[in-house]
Amino acid sequence: MKIYFCASIRGGRDDARLYEHIVKTLGKFGKVLTEHVGDSNLSHTGEGLDDGFIHDRDLDWLRQADVVVAEVTQPSLGVGYELGHAYLKKKDTLCLFRPSLRCKLSAMIRGAADGKRMLIMDYSGEDDVDDVLEHFFKTNPH
Repeated sequence: MKIYFCASIRGGRDDARLYEHIVKTLGKFGKVLTEHVGDSNLSHTGEGLDDGFIHDRDLDWLRQADVVVAEVTQPSLGVGYELGHAYLKKKDTLCLFRPSLRCKLSAMIRGAADGKRMLIMDYSGEDDVDDVLEHFFKTNPH
């Protein structure tokens, strides 16, 4: 199984260590096409590659993916763009969100959830994200 993981890069890397943990956990379920997103050394300036190259490469990976997993707590224009493409391509998608008093998930993301192809799962942190991922991959045929 090919997994496309998306999370904030240029929108902020405050959760980089969490992304790294999620990528490692996703590796138990398949090939993570976007492992670099989980690199805790990757800064908010990105990979240092041409923007057009990144766009085309990432959309190609998204097309190849069997499933999309997105960490959506840190708002990111890029992640929203990727989720829009995943939605239009009818990709099975799991969005992971950590609710807090300071932020609410965009209505465009939460409102797209249909309980089947597009799922939103709230979680509290690294302690329970593994259980959420395990449940998602065991209960949803991809």
